[in-house]
Amino acid sequence: MKLIFNEYYSIFIFFIFGVVLSSLIFFISYFIISQKSDHEKLSAYECGFNPFEDARMTFDIRFYLVAILFLIFDLEISFLFPWLVSLKTINSFGFWTMIFFLILLTIGFIYEWFKGALEWE
Repeated sequence: MKLIFNEYYSIFIFFIFGVVLSSLIFFISYFIISQKSDHEKLSAYECGFNPFEDARMTFDIRFYLVAILFLIFDLEISFLFPWLVSLKTINSFGFWTMIFFLILLTIGFIYEWFKGALEWE
């Protein structure tokens, strides 16, 4: 049982170091900055000018489609990089599974393209 914890000891130390360092940086920055509030800092900010409408208005569906498209390709990169690193050691099943995944993502991209999700008026 003790051998298992020895393997994770360095990860635990790294985690503790990250928590302590981020907390230290946060609290030091809180005490160092000047905290004088003026009219500009307290005003509403939306792209440099006052907002026209209520912030709770509904967004166009194209914003959501572009966000989903971004997440899909972000997910693709997170799967593609480890696959490329281990390409020489995997068998043909792993290769063709990723090719199928890439074809599926390409079909989804073409579908969004033909639906006009990437066109702005």
